[in-house]
Amino acid sequence: MKKIALVIESVKNGQFWGRLHYDDDLIVEKASSLELLERKMKKLLKDFHDLDIETVEFDIQYDIVGLFEEKKFLNVSAVAEMAGINKSLMRQYATGKKFPSYDRASKIVQVINEIGKDLGKVKIAAPNYYQVANPNRKKREEA
Repeated sequence: MKKIALVIESVKNGQFWGRLHYDDDLIVEKASSLELLERKMKKLLKDFHDLDIETVEFDIQYDIVGLFEEKKFLNVSAVAEMAGINKSLMRQYATGKKFPSYDRASKIVQVINEIGKDLGKVKIAAPNYYQVANPNRKKREEA
């Protein structure tokens, strides 16, 4: 399997904009979903480089602007605080006005991964409902 980095640059007006580098070529495309973008990119790789698309797998990566545009539930200020980054500077990263260093980008990724792990542990306690974290658990009996 040939793994190629597909960078999501932007998600605006329902369009995913992505880019990849292959064989010194920059390929840019847009689509209405990530799945469709991957299919279009595979077709372009087949057309321009005669690649067997069955052997291509994408490593999805995000430009920081694309990340905050697609994952709107991520609060830029909260991520900044958790990463020890000035909130104003983080907003500039999120809008593409400035770009983080490699170390700073790594810290942002670390914080977002920690948020994901934390969210993965969430359980909602509500009478007469299944717990989200344990869908096999039976409903609580009514008293």
